[in-house]
Amino acid sequence: MGGLSVDVEAKRVRVDGESIELTVREWALLELFMARPGRVLSKEQIAQQLADYDAQLTPNAIEVYVSRLRAKIETAGVRIRTVRGFGYLWETADD
Repeated sequence: MGGLSVDVEAKRVRVDGESIELTVREWALLELFMARPGRVLSKEQIAQQLADYDAQLTPNAIEVYVSRLRAKIETAGVRIRTVRGFGYLWETADD
């Protein structure tokens, strides 16, 4: 069985049965999208959730994290679509 498999407790992700390594911020981004399916997340919302207490994330940094996560999970039938002027939307093949 293919697709995306996420074990939140073990912090483990599989795409089509293969383990995928995510950075801490990529993992946080994945959890953020999974908690809000079908809702557009703005770069500001993402930055608030991913920023460390002592570090601000720039819009360009958010784009990089989204791009990296997309590249790692896109073959699983999951898509992070850019909604121009608003942010990003998590979509699955069922949407």
